[in-house]
Amino acid sequence: MTAATPVVGVLALQGDFREHLAVLAELGVRGVPVRRASELDQVDGLIIPGGESTVMDKLSRAFGLAEPLKARIADGLPVYGTCAGLIFLADRVLDAIDGQQTLGGLDVAVRRNAFGNQLDSFETDLEVDGFEGPPVHAAFIRAPVVETVGERATPLAALEDGRVVAVRQGNLLGTSFHPEITGELRFHRAFLDTVVAAA
Repeated sequence: MTAATPVVGVLALQGDFREHLAVLAELGVRGVPVRRASELDQVDGLIIPGGESTVMDKLSRAFGLAEPLKARIADGLPVYGTCAGLIFLADRVLDAIDGQQTLGGLDVAVRRNAFGNQLDSFETDLEVDGFEGPPVHAAFIRAPVVETVGERATPLAALEDGRVVAVRQGNLLGTSFHPEITGELRFHRAFLDTVVAAA
C-alpha cells in the first residue's frame, strides 16, 4: 500500500457495498470488501454503504469488527459513510432503537428514516461546498438527516429547508444520500483525495 495506490475497503456486512466497489473500479482504485478485522488491517480508507444501520451494528459486533473499526477511526482512518453509513459514523442517533450502537467519530446527531419509508424516497439537486460544476443530483432512500452539527464537523450541503445532508470532519465524510447509484463521482473522488493524503 502506498499513497499512489491506495486500497479502499467497503464494509460488506450488508447493504449496497457492491455499488461502491463498482464506483471505485470505475475510478481506477482497488476496492476490497471488508467483513473481518484482518481485512480492515489491509486498507487505507473505508466506505460504509447504505443499508440498515441497526443490522450493520449487530453484524459488526457479531463479526468482531466494531471495536477494531472504532480504534481505526480514532487513529485517523479516512471513512466515508452514505445513508446508513452516515448513521453508523454519527456520535448520536436521536431515534435509535433500544441497544443500537454506532462507531462514532463524526460530531453530529442524526435522525434515521427522517423522510419516512421507502415510498417517500426522492431525488433532488444540491449545491455542495467545494464542488465545481453542476449541482449534485442526490437520491434519498429511507434517508437520515443531520439534525445537529457539532463544533468539530462542517456541513457541506443542505436541502432547501436547511436540513443538513452532507458533512465532513477531518478524515470523515458523510452523506444522507447515495451518490453511488446516481453516477455522481465527486464525493468518492474527494474521499480518495483524503485517503491519499492520509496514506
